[in-house]
Amino acid sequence: MELTLLGTGAPRGLPRPGCPCAACACAVGDEARAATALLVDGALLLDLTPGPAFAAARAGHSLTAVRQVLLSHPHDGPAMEVPAGLPQPGRVADGRELALLDGHRVRAVAVDVPGTGYEVGGAEGERLLYLPPGAAPAGPAESEGHGRGVRPYDMVLLDVLGRPDALARLRASGAVDAATDVLGVHLDHTVPPGPELHRRLAAAGARTVPDGTSLLVGEYHAVPDLPRRTLVLGGARSGKSAEAERRLAAFPDVLYVATGGTRDGDTEWAARVSAHRERRPASWRTAETCDLLPLLEGGARPEERPDGPAVVAAAAPDDSPLLIDCLALWLTHAMDEVGAWDDEKWAAGGERELRARVDELVAAVRGTRRPVVAVSNEVGSGVVPATASGRRFRDELGRLNAMFGAECEHVLLVVAGQALALRG
Repeated sequence: MELTLLGTGAPRGLPRPGCPCAACACAVGDEARAATALLVDGALLLDLTPGPAFAAARAGHSLTAVRQVLLSHPHDGPAMEVPAGLPQPGRVADGRELALLDGHRVRAVAVDVPGTGYEVGGAEGERLLYLPPGAAPAGPAESEGHGRGVRPYDMVLLDVLGRPDALARLRASGAVDAATDVLGVHLDHTVPPGPELHRRLAAAGARTVPDGTSLLVGEYHAVPDLPRRTLVLGGARSGKSAEAERRLAAFPDVLYVATGGTRDGDTEWAARVSAHRERRPASWRTAETCDLLPLLEGGARPEERPDGPAVVAAAAPDDSPLLIDCLALWLTHAMDEVGAWDDEKWAAGGERELRARVDELVAAVRGTRRPVVAVSNEVGSGVVPATASGRRFRDELGRLNAMFGAECEHVLLVVAGQALALRG
């Protein structure tokens, strides 16, 4: 089944007409995108882009063989151009199936925004799923019948960056697996084009292609290589936590490990914790703990307290992703426990005990089978702390970051909200 992407942008395209933003100014060449529209085997057209005949001609195709035009979402604004000879566009009722004369099978999939998703099957059994802008499936993926469970799609096209939770749901149901080719479409100016766009998609296990690209559904394609371990560094309010959360937003069953705990009477800290909780997907679990070793080893899962956050308890092995925020607070807890702030205790064995704890943590990171994204502060580039304990913390955090980062496939430094790749 051949798929040609006549457009890959949001309904208003990229750049948006008349928009002065930096993202639109940079959307030139292959990064300029018409509204998303898909041509399947030259016979089925999903959605319309402005000037569809011209868009098809630029991709080396003609619309003369199109027998069905299906719309996935309401089209606002001026009336759409429907070239002469093209069937009148329509939408299919949720759950309805069409058997087209050219051999394609189409099923309308209910979504959680106005519109309809489409599952398209080819003669050789290959399948793709196409979702409208800003949409996620409205219900669980359907079985393939006779107890065989959900069969993964060969290709999925959706608004990856606008609705990462939709991709997470598809992964959780088994409709997307490691071999599914995930394509980001409906691309808008909310994410800068160019390298940043491709980096964010790759972090979600997805990719995008220029308008006019033709692909074979079911053909092997090397999906983006997702790292098992990632360290995200940055200064205060640099955006490092938001960057770490973005890297796991498209994955299900994430365990958010908050190493800071609660601080009675500290309203500023409470506000920061609340902001983090509100930003996280509702499907994520939370554990407030500094006991990271059993989590990295995959032998513990959080149990929900009736009155609030989760606590960690021994359970069956767990391979769901971990987001650890942050290593600086873990180090503060460890230094508290070994008496690192007292010079006599530090010299009498505290330093040796802290190094042993760091070594254990790094070894656990090296051997983990869980995807891990860890956040840490980069504090060595500022003013030298005025106190001996402050300098000690700065030095030990620098050592911890260096050792932890050495075990990670990806290391990022976030500056002014921009993620710079130091490794990977």
